[in-house]
Amino acid sequence: MLRKTILPIVLATLWISVSEFVRNELLLKDYWTEHYASLGLVFPSEPINGAMWGVWSLLFAMAIFVISRRFSLFQTTFLSWFVAFVLMWVVVGNMSVLPFGILPFAVPLSLLEAFLAALIIHKLAPAES
Repeated sequence: MLRKTILPIVLATLWISVSEFVRNELLLKDYWTEHYASLGLVFPSEPINGAMWGVWSLLFAMAIFVISRRFSLFQTTFLSWFVAFVLMWVVVGNMSVLPFGILPFAVPLSLLEAFLAALIIHKLAPAES
């Protein structure tokens, strides 16, 4: 169980966490902070926010694992990407806190994130036929 379930989820979680950090803290932070400032808000970057992104990464990896049990690698990638990112962007956009200027960068990078997480899980824990 450890090798076929927990290890793939943990490794996918690590990849997702790194990907999220690089994308949002290193590449797109200025977009976020400027957009929040234009709304009279401060972009939340306290340690608790980072911890919650760690929880989100774990939940995303767990969802990818479950989805991968029934779908191919590419189906898992697109279904998990849609559920995690597109739905999040709809909600955050509806709340007016999504800087739409990030999407040309965030869409391909988030697809890569979902694909590599799904690949990790598919390689380390292939679904039984």
